[in-house]
Amino acid sequence: MANYNEIQVKCPSCGQQHRVRIYPSINVSETPELREKVCSGEVFTAECPHCGHRQILKYDMLYHDPEAKVLVCLTDSVFHSDGMEGYNCRLVSDVGSLMEKVKIFTAGLDDLVVELCKYVTIREMGKDVSLRFLRMDGADQSIIMAYPQNGQMEMLEIGFNVYEDCAGIVNRNPALRDAAGGLVTLDQNWIGRFF
Repeated sequence: MANYNEIQVKCPSCGQQHRVRIYPSINVSETPELREKVCSGEVFTAECPHCGHRQILKYDMLYHDPEAKVLVCLTDSVFHSDGMEGYNCRLVSDVGSLMEKVKIFTAGLDDLVVELCKYVTIREMGKDVSLRFLRMDGADQSIIMAYPQNGQMEMLEIGFNVYEDCAGIVNRNPALRDAAGGLVTLDQNWIGRFF
């Protein structure tokens, strides 16, 4: 059973009030069907029953995958991950980052290595963009990223060899892995502090 609450929201389009379900805590070993709803953003979307307008809701959420030892916390508040040794604990501040982290871990990838892939790719592109992991694709397991440009989302395919090269860099730098331990906001800004 998922931990959910119902709250009253006001539609920004028609002004009508309606109730929506929010999930402050999701344990995917108990409710595996919610994993895809987190990845798609469905658990953060409310559709007005009066006019059909869809809005994104931001609320604190704790995503827990005990089997994969993953904990992702969406909050602006102070949160402690005591007792979570051996877990990948991540702190995110927006819905898109939570969705991305869950997609990375669901694909069986290491988010530290993925962030290094982003860092290297951005340097090679020579652009100041913010890459987002979307999925693995094809027989070669290419990594598909997206970034906004000129009001549209551009897709970028990165060969899995880049991921393997970045994994080698991480493995040769144990201080990097140590710094990623505990509850951290591991993103492009975080990785940039090390390179």
